[in-house]
Amino acid sequence: MPPEFHLFARGPRPVAPFSHAVETDGFVFLTGQMPTDPEAPDAPLPEGIAAQTARVMDNLALILGELSLDLAHVVQVRAYLTEFTRDYAAFNDTYQGYFAPDSRPARTTIGVTALAVGALVEVDCIARRP
Repeated sequence: MPPEFHLFARGPRPVAPFSHAVETDGFVFLTGQMPTDPEAPDAPLPEGIAAQTARVMDNLALILGELSLDLAHVVQVRAYLTEFTRDYAAFNDTYQGYFAPDSRPARTTIGVTALAVGALVEVDCIARRP
């Protein structure tokens, strides 16, 4: 079965040529989300890692919702931080509120030199349909 490519009108405006998600064989691969507001894509980014992390996670949840899924379906996460040492603890404090303590997805967190739109954080994920 060929992959399905999803781009949603309600989703955040893509900052490059990509789909919001690609689905194949029961797995859904979500593109890394930036801390942009889907309802005001040209608005300034939220200030600070906590606010940017919350916006990124809300954007992931929005895309999953468009696919009739939610964060409980996420099996793997990759997070990218531009200020790893400074922001890692605060990122975790916000991130952990999006998942039940007994069902957190596998995760990799990577320090990077820069992200699109000047973001402090980007998160992508893989979900699995039931």
